Amino acid sequence: MIRSAIPYGFLLALMASAAGPPVTFNHDIAPIVYRKCAVCHRPGEAGPFPLLSYADIKKRAPQIAAVTRSGFMPPWLPEAGYGDFQDDRRLSTDEIRTIAEWVSQGAPEGAAAEAPAPPAFPEGSGLGPPDLVLEAPAAFRVPDSGPDLYWNFIFKPKVQSRQYVRALEILPGDRRLVHHANLLIDRTGSAHLREIAPGQGFPGMDLTVMRSPFDPDGHFLFWKPGSPARAEPKGRAWRLDPGDELVLNTHFHPTGKAEQARPSLALYFTDQRQTQFPLLLQLENDRALDIPPGASNFMISDDFRLPMDVDALAVYPHAHSLGKLLEAYATLPDGSRRWLIRIPDWDPNWQAVFEYREPVFLPKGTTISMRYHYDNSAANIRNPSHPPRRVRGGNQATDEMGHLWLQVLPRGAGDRRRELQEAFLRHRLEKDPDNFEANFNLGAVMLSRLNAQEAVGMLRAAVRTMPNRADARNMLGTSLETTGRSAEAVQQFREALQMQPDYASARFNLANALAKAGQLEDAVTNYRQVAEALPSDPLPRTRLAEALLRLGKRDEAMEQFRRVLEIDPTNQEAKDSLGK
Repeated sequence: MIRSAIPYGFLLALMASAAGPPVTFNHDIAPIVYRKCAVCHRPGEAGPFPLLSYADIKKRAPQIAAVTRSGFMPPWLPEAGYGDFQDDRRLSTDEIRTIAEWVSQGAPEGAAAEAPAPPAFPEGSGLGPPDLVLEAPAAFRVPDSGPDLYWNFIFKPKVQSRQYVRALEILPGDRRLVHHANLLIDRTGSAHLREIAPGQGFPGMDLTVMRSPFDPDGHFLFWKPGSPARAEPKGRAWRLDPGDELVLNTHFHPTGKAEQARPSLALYFTDQRQTQFPLLLQLENDRALDIPPGASNFMISDDFRLPMDVDALAVYPHAHSLGKLLEAYATLPDGSRRWLIRIPDWDPNWQAVFEYREPVFLPKGTTISMRYHYDNSAANIRNPSHPPRRVRGGNQATDEMGHLWLQVLPRGAGDRRRELQEAFLRHRLEKDPDNFEANFNLGAVMLSRLNAQEAVGMLRAAVRTMPNRADARNMLGTSLETTGRSAEAVQQFREALQMQPDYASARFNLANALAKAGQLEDAVTNYRQVAEALPSDPLPRTRLAEALLRLGKRDEAMEQFRRVLEIDPTNQEAKDSLGK
């Protein structure tokens, strides 16, 4: 064997000098880790260990090189070049190579003079003291092991008048236990009926609550580890009314020991009314989800043609464990394609709302498309079934979903959501005539346009699909009353109240129908209940007073009119009645 006369240490130094200057923590690595990793890897956040100092990072240097080289960390699902998003945590090829070179050189610290200051994270939200803090009525117990869990907490804000929320901070409790959370606004105030016990919430991945077609949802109220509380842009504050309920859909994962989490919400109000009205369009095709075992490339699709110019603001793709390739794009009127998002390796553990760095203009006539591919083969490492089994669409973790929420802002003056929402509802009914939400909402729109006959047909279809929905029976009763079918209307209102005895709208509608039919004693009984349930609303008490007058109970009627004027001193109807 021929031995070199050149010392081995000199050879290493020569190789390092040929490869370029040495990579050090202070000069090269700290800026990367502090910018892309520390937001989650710090005390109180979801990262399992901090990455805030040289000692923190050197101790895990080989692990950091491995997970960044594989793309496992930092977690970022969208593929580069298929949408330009805010807060992009993806590492560049140069950054990944720099980390690998640093580790291969022994992870040197470098000159102290080059060390950047560790990142400073503000205490709390940075938005100042909140106007209202809501705490979950009860904590949720996360077991020590087992699959991930989804739990829905119900919050009942005790606001006395309409408020506009300019900012929201979701405080998930123990952040180590929570993967992400979505907040939904239930305008019907009925979410609590799904609870397993009062104040306990309910399980499931169901991300839907009933929306009014006159107030469709337009905001992503989403939390994930490392996401700061954000104020809505000027003019986009969302509305919170008395009686609204808030549902926090929370994704938990066990940590190895049984623990508890009790989320809370911090709300920040503003006096500025909403002047910009975004809308969430939900493309989906869960009816087509019937994936046979072994299928490695099962696809579903949905396409919607825009009836107006819009700006796309953010996108939220959603599937369960079998999702693989998720794509969404827009085909413009000239035939060109504009990508909205492409995720080549879906992982539900890192789902998020992705906000565009700049709004994406989509002109009238653009077709929005989703194409979701699923892998139900044994080769899919995320497949929860071994061997694979048949999987259909549904809300449970063992089911599948294929949803694409796109937040769009219609161009033009005023609130144009209803025009866009109506076109989208008709699209949904074309592909799914029995869709409950589409029938219900479009029926309500037709009723508002004085087309009660068409509304009856759509609302009957909604009730047929989901006979236990009190809000659908209430709306059907209203449309029947409008078309003169009072007896049928009364029956629908009574059915709604059997399902939800505290449903003030249905009870008020029942009282009106009974009064119109001359059943005044029964009407008075129901008016009294509504007036007690809504003490600050003068209308139920006014109708109660009128019914009492028709029964000849003049003194009682006068007392009710006086109470109306205590609530609303300008109420002309009460003044005129007392004057007479």
